[in-house]
Amino acid sequence: MNSRLLIFEDNDSLRASMVSLLQNEEGYFLVGDFSNVLDVKNILEKLNPDIVILDIDMPGKDGIWAIPIIKEFNPLIHIVMYTQFEDDEKLFKSLCAGADGYVLKKTSPFKLVKAIKEVEKGGAPMSPSIAKKVLSSFKQIERKSTFSYDLTEREIQVLNLLVKGYSIKYMASELGIAYETCRSHLKNIYTKLHVNCGKEAIAKVLSEKIELE
Repeated sequence: MNSRLLIFEDNDSLRASMVSLLQNEEGYFLVGDFSNVLDVKNILEKLNPDIVILDIDMPGKDGIWAIPIIKEFNPLIHIVMYTQFEDDEKLFKSLCAGADGYVLKKTSPFKLVKAIKEVEKGGAPMSPSIAKKVLSSFKQIERKSTFSYDLTEREIQVLNLLVKGYSIKYMASELGIAYETCRSHLKNIYTKLHVNCGKEAIAKVLSEKIELE
């Protein structure tokens, strides 16, 4: 069954290019594209998407404002931010609000397609420069966080890769463990951090400055 895609992008030319790219992508069905998020709740009710591609800078309300509305409507909807902004404030606000991925517009459009596929597999895709920003926040920590949550060495390795935006399949390969073993580690991590999914785990790492080194 095809995953249902929904686009919010105020640049008409870019939005048309995104529509052209995604409407022919196998395994996906583009249900709609809009220039703003002012009527996001009604749009969600009518179109019931599985994945939302969300710009930040739009007229009326920005994309970050729409994230909690989307997640409240259906927590299982994947949100990929597709934006020109690289500043820390918008990045962390997006992730902490519930975004599942953060991709820069300056990267290849095909990176967006890859990000959509990654987020469906449980990953948290990010452009390389964005992933570096996230990781640099950990290096600034001078002492261990009091929020250690008793994570094992392997769980810290898995969580580190999750924060970098890798899929479960990639994490398993990188660590030399079975796919199901990696999934089991993630479940243990979610339990210890008191979260329900990968994006909540990343948000907790950022907000509580959990050290992963």
